[in-house]
Amino acid sequence: MYKDRGIIKWAPFDALIGFNQMIADIKYRLGKKEKPILSEDHLDLMNRHMQYALKHQIEIIINYCEDGYFYEVFGTIKQIDSIKNQIILSMNQIISLENIVNIWCESYEDKLNIST
Repeated sequence: MYKDRGIIKWAPFDALIGFNQMIADIKYRLGKKEKPILSEDHLDLMNRHMQYALKHQIEIIINYCEDGYFYEVFGTIKQIDSIKNQIILSMNQIISLENIVNIWCESYEDKLNIST
C-alpha cells in the first residue's frame, strides 16, 4: 500500500532562499485586473449618487480599484475633498476619486423610480 509523505516532500523547496516570496509575488501579480474605462454618462451618474448621498446622509456602496484589485466599501460620506480628489467616509476611510469604479445609493434609485 502506498503512503504519501504529505507536506514533507515539499520541504526542500523551503530551503531555497526567496522561493516562497517569489511564489507569493507571482500570485499577487497574476491576480491583478485592469481598471475599466468609465463613460461620461457613468461618471455623471456616480456624481449624482455621491452628491445625493452626501446631502441626505444616506449609506452608499462604493466599488473601487486599488493596485489592480477591486474592493467594496459601505458607509456614509463624511466629506468630499475636491482639492485632494478623495472621499472621506464616516469610518474615516479615504478613497481616491480616481480609483472609484461604481457608486450606488439605493434611496437615489427609489427617488428616480417614483418621479418617473
